[in-house]
Amino acid sequence: MSSTLLLIEDDLRLAQMVADYLRQAGFTCEQVGDGQSGLKRVQAGGVDLVVLDLMLPDMDGLQVCQRIRGFSGATSQVPVLMLTAKGDPMDRIIGLELGADDYLPKPFEPRELLARIKAILRRQPGQDASAKESNSRSHWGSLEIDRDARQVWVHGGLCDLTSYQFDLLVALAERAGRVLTRDQIMEAVRGRELEAFDRSIDVHIGRIRAAIEVDPKEPKRILTVRGVGYVFAKHQD
Repeated sequence: MSSTLLLIEDDLRLAQMVADYLRQAGFTCEQVGDGQSGLKRVQAGGVDLVVLDLMLPDMDGLQVCQRIRGFSGATSQVPVLMLTAKGDPMDRIIGLELGADDYLPKPFEPRELLARIKAILRRQPGQDASAKESNSRSHWGSLEIDRDARQVWVHGGLCDLTSYQFDLLVALAERAGRVLTRDQIMEAVRGRELEAFDRSIDVHIGRIRAAIEVDPKEPKRILTVRGVGYVFAKHQD
């Protein structure tokens, strides 16, 4: 059964071209031209991933992303890939802070869009059975990571992480005690080299710290190594 993608894009010509390309790649692709219609479709269920344009006629794409993350249940965890036409990197940073899983600046190559969609879907539960491990749970003090369930708990409380942030945390935990550069971390998650000057890793680390640290301003689990990158602490409370 093919995954269902929802494309929220008001440029009808671009939307049709992208939708046709994704359908040829084997996906079911639905199109809407405004934020409200997109939100209603996501709430109806059955959407595996949202491709969301930043500029929409009725509301900002950032607002749409924020509303999706505010839904209840599994609907709030639908992956979001944001399309940004603006050159200001702050738009991408805000999008990631609001819960977007990835972004792609316009203009873009359809093949890169397809590659990013496939990478996000591979990280979803049930999309890649070969990635599951027989011993899926690991403990780091009061922090517990369940790879099969794709959930994280601290002191028994469930942490709110996006799919991408979960994979990033797992990548760090699997290399506990080893200092990793930003490029090495993102390479481990995406399986490809990053574009130059991509600083989205810092945004995601900040979100993860907010979820798993007692005091995100004084982190004890994910430590910053100035001028190098980050390290996941081997010994934690």
